[in-house]
Amino acid sequence: MENQTYDIYYDEEGDFLEITFGLSPENEYTEEIENGVFITKDEETHEIKSIGILGFKKRSRILKEVLQKVNMRFPLEIDA
Repeated sequence: MENQTYDIYYDEEGDFLEITFGLSPENEYTEEIENGVFITKDEETHEIKSIGILGFKKRSRILKEVLQKVNMRFPLEIDA
């Protein structure tokens, strides 16, 4: 993830956090890897393009676990 741009979006009303890595691909697909945790991948390369967590305030620790699970590092600590 070095030298890669990322965007962080948080919807307070829906309590949904999404972190997007790099540019959005033309075609993508999303998998729910566990209840309320979504990973969007490039359809062609299968590279992870975003991670979304529903109910983030109560489950903020899950972000670190998900990043480890998909073998990614993020340069910031995020707490709810």
